[in-house]
Amino acid sequence: MSTNPEKLRMRTLLGDYPNTAALKSGAVASSRLEFDFADVKLPQNAFKAVVRGEFDVAELAIVTYLQALAYGKPVTLLPTVVMAIPPHPCIACNAARGPLKPTDLHGKRVGIRAHSVTTVTWVRGILANDYGVDLDRVNWVSFEDPHVPECVEPSNVTRAAEGKNLLDMLRAGELDAGVVSAKDVDGEQLKFLIPDPQAALARWRTQHGVRPLNHVMVVHHRIAREHPWVGAEVVKLLQQSAAAAPVDMPGLGSIQSGIEALRPSLELIIHYAAQQGLIPRKFNLQELFTI
Repeated sequence: MSTNPEKLRMRTLLGDYPNTAALKSGAVASSRLEFDFADVKLPQNAFKAVVRGEFDVAELAIVTYLQALAYGKPVTLLPTVVMAIPPHPCIACNAARGPLKPTDLHGKRVGIRAHSVTTVTWVRGILANDYGVDLDRVNWVSFEDPHVPECVEPSNVTRAAEGKNLLDMLRAGELDAGVVSAKDVDGEQLKFLIPDPQAALARWRTQHGVRPLNHVMVVHHRIAREHPWVGAEVVKLLQQSAAAAPVDMPGLGSIQSGIEALRPSLELIIHYAAQQGLIPRKFNLQELFTI
């Protein structure tokens, strides 16, 4: 008889990134866990299912997790990051509108994928706290529902017409600005709203001692209660997988693990989310990791 216990099979959602490639290919493996990876091209398309408790272990946007915590969903946070996007280069404006500065957004139409998207939350927090933008005076145009159904959009968020696309509307001048992927900012049709966003990002990181984080990992309450060792095993495997990624991978320095390493970034995104009414109150850090 084998002395090795049977592996625990985990229904898992995890995106394809350089830092997850070794785990997903099996180059990094566990003697205790077997991962049944969902065939989902874009993890965010399954975040509603994660919130409903349909996965054992899953990638999830941090703001979606904070809302899931606020509304009693059956998932708890693991102290590790799997995807991070620098926020400052993600707010762009239509160059045909002329030079815009952040406070020029008052009264303007700004496109966002959804009200509760993590990058949008980072961008709004930066605009409000560092550039003096009154978020209530901006007309936000969204394209998707929040992942947590209890999330209520404020009155200055309107839904784009069915079939409309954020980038197309921004390029056509139907939107004045939008939260987009930095790679879509071509410097001609679309320009960065924040001047020299990389320098602004560096100042922001120094000021707050943070590294941007977007997607984290969560574990279902049932798994955490019945198999409390699973969380640490998943974090260890993700660390090993990240260590196997190319050393020059953009953003690799933001792929961190450990509560203390993540504390400044988690505390700041909690502050921004509460400030924007996305969660009913500020959570203390320990609440994020408690079943």
